[in-house]
Amino acid sequence: MKLSILVPLFNEEEFVGALLERAIAAPLPAGWEREIVVADDGSTDSSIEEVEAVAVRHPGVIRLLKSERNQGKGAALRRAIAEASGEFAIVQDADLEYDPKDYPRMLAPLADGRADAVYGSRFMVAGERRVLYFWHSLANHLLTGMCNVFADLNLTDMETCYKAFRTPLLKSIPIRSQRFGFEPEITIKLAKRQARIYETAISYNGRTYEEGKKIGLKDAVEAFWVILRYWLSNDIYAGNDKDIQDAFSEAPRFNRWMADTMQPYLGKRVLEIGAGMGNLTRLLLAKKRTYIATDLDPEHLSRLGVRLSGRPKLETAVLDAARPEDYAPFRNRVDTIVCVNVVEHLEDDLGALRSMYETLEEQGRAVILAPEGPGLFNSLDRELGHQRRYSEEQLRRRMSEAGFVVEEMLRFNRISRPGWWLNGSLLGRRTISRFQLRQFDRLVWLFKRIDRYLPWSPTSLLAVGRKGSAGCNRPLRGLRCEFIRS
Repeated sequence: MKLSILVPLFNEEEFVGALLERAIAAPLPAGWEREIVVADDGSTDSSIEEVEAVAVRHPGVIRLLKSERNQGKGAALRRAIAEASGEFAIVQDADLEYDPKDYPRMLAPLADGRADAVYGSRFMVAGERRVLYFWHSLANHLLTGMCNVFADLNLTDMETCYKAFRTPLLKSIPIRSQRFGFEPEITIKLAKRQARIYETAISYNGRTYEEGKKIGLKDAVEAFWVILRYWLSNDIYAGNDKDIQDAFSEAPRFNRWMADTMQPYLGKRVLEIGAGMGNLTRLLLAKKRTYIATDLDPEHLSRLGVRLSGRPKLETAVLDAARPEDYAPFRNRVDTIVCVNVVEHLEDDLGALRSMYETLEEQGRAVILAPEGPGLFNSLDRELGHQRRYSEEQLRRRMSEAGFVVEEMLRFNRISRPGWWLNGSLLGRRTISRFQLRQFDRLVWLFKRIDRYLPWSPTSLLAVGRKGSAGCNRPLRGLRCEFIRS
């Protein structure tokens, strides 16, 4: 394991050398390494020279990132986060207000897998802290309380500068704040990502303004607006593809429609490939003997695990659908594979389908949902990383070439095709409007009843393939989409 110590730096020549020495000497869990990433924010004193002097004494430990102009703590941390290479990261201010001796306390919930983020609280009943400004403390409590209201948390110290994270999670969250707005921004976004946040008591040796404290009333006012801004915003993923997946977590009726369409074909032991954040997983795993949710992105699985914690039949695992070796642990363990909006991303879709075929037990089923219509391919497909859209003939042929007997080919979700064309082909948009999606979801009760009567092609195809010879098809009860028997 490696810890990345992220040090935003601006005009701290008096303290930064001593801080770096303490960070290098601080205890870490057994076997851990450390790196220190110092992001200078346009210092005009001798701070850079102090950092370089310590780096000479400890070669290979410190990396210094320089900036020509001062932009703020948030901007400095954004650069440091991008350069972090450890499994975990901790923010360490350069002013000695926070003591590196507290690293073991901060890292313990991360190291044993309980937490995604840990906040060092200056107000919990433990440790030591220097008694200073009442009004500064009151502002902290007010801002923490406000953040708790909007994020639905119960933190004691949102404004603490001592925060530790799983680095992949931190890298996956876009940081927009330039100054001290980093603290409320990251808190709101962690809450929206349903991260597991822990607090622990720390020692605190606060500075007076005469001693160089930089945060002030302006930053408190800014924090107020940052809380409101990111409470209203859904800017919680770096990348439009993940933002679109997150948007569908707010479409429960549509997800239920899709799950109800698939459910009649599912057995008792299911492997879901490309489970994402669990939008379908939570609906499909009921009454299953085993349900294995897999995804290429560990951060998706982390969020899925939080959403579905306490479900004893659920397993999670990282699986790359394009790598045949990733299927080996599941071979002959499952009677059904569910694969929703995955094969269109793969350069070798046939290879992936063959791996699924080999993974299933005899007479097992693969339930594959993929986008329909090569002529509809547009900017939304490109943003999502699609390699193709399928015709019915193409998807049927791919399934047959992989060895499957195609039992059903269902035309699913005609109703959204005009909207997909309007947004992606005509307007060239790169993301799905959450407002449009919410309005669509409210009317799903109607759409699923009229969908099969609409006179145009569907948005998606649902192929059901069996391993081995064709057997008796399961009855299709209550389905609200058109199907074609092979």
